[in-house]
Amino acid sequence: MSPRDLVGYGGCPPHPRWPGEARVAVQFVLNIEEGAESCILNGDAQSEAYLHELPGRPPRTGERDLSVEGMYEYGSRAGVWRILELFSARALPLTAFAVGRALELNPQIGHALGAAGHEVAGHGYRWLDYRDIPEDEERRHIRLTLNVIERICGKRPIGWYTGRVSQNTRRLLREDGGLLYSSDAYNDDLPYWLPGSPAHLVIPYTLVNNDARYLLPNGFSSGEDFFRLLKDAFDLLWQEGAQRPKMMSVGLHGRISGHPARAMALARFLDYVQGHGSAWICRREEIARHWIAEFPA
Repeated sequence: MSPRDLVGYGGCPPHPRWPGEARVAVQFVLNIEEGAESCILNGDAQSEAYLHELPGRPPRTGERDLSVEGMYEYGSRAGVWRILELFSARALPLTAFAVGRALELNPQIGHALGAAGHEVAGHGYRWLDYRDIPEDEERRHIRLTLNVIERICGKRPIGWYTGRVSQNTRRLLREDGGLLYSSDAYNDDLPYWLPGSPAHLVIPYTLVNNDARYLLPNGFSSGEDFFRLLKDAFDLLWQEGAQRPKMMSVGLHGRISGHPARAMALARFLDYVQGHGSAWICRREEIARHWIAEFPA
């Protein structure tokens, strides 16, 4: 990872000149992780303990946790399809952060993403913390994921988001050479370049405008909480966008926002954003290509 930059654009961000003179670029991410989480069926030592409906439940060593497995399975069996239908009904694009193993276990999701024209970016081969995974193994996982997505979705990824990175992740992504951007950052409202050879474009992601907060002890208790947070974020960026347009990311998961009550909050926000004519709802790939054209490295 590169040394920290606490200055960024220093209060004077560039005007991004979004297409259509949009005041804000709104980018929805659908995380595809189900089936790739920790599970002894995947050769892991314990069950999954992260981002499910029973926060604080300890992992089970050497045995399956059928309740947790079921919560994840809801995302791939039902939730992802509900979310995709919300976007399809409104003819809206999204970017999927897809874990390679999850697509291998449920290639129908990958086929649907490709057929709908959504972008599919890499999200690691397993839904694990890569902090302690050896460098050679992480390199192999990156290449394997890129190949899986190309084979199942019909197009090689040009973007990446690991989530729980190692100290080697960015360097390994640069080694690949075929990626336009990565999103393992939460530190800005606009893309930016990392220096080096080659220069690397970062399109920051968010853990604030993210439905993962439903599953945190201090998180959302209802869809109304999520909707209000998203609406307030959009409204402020819309106001700022009269002079200095920015980008708004929204993170979604089939096993979270795919539940009916939570899906209603997402539907309301999609309709709210569509009611603003100068909002550019786009894929992350479109942001990357626009930034590269307007602000070369």
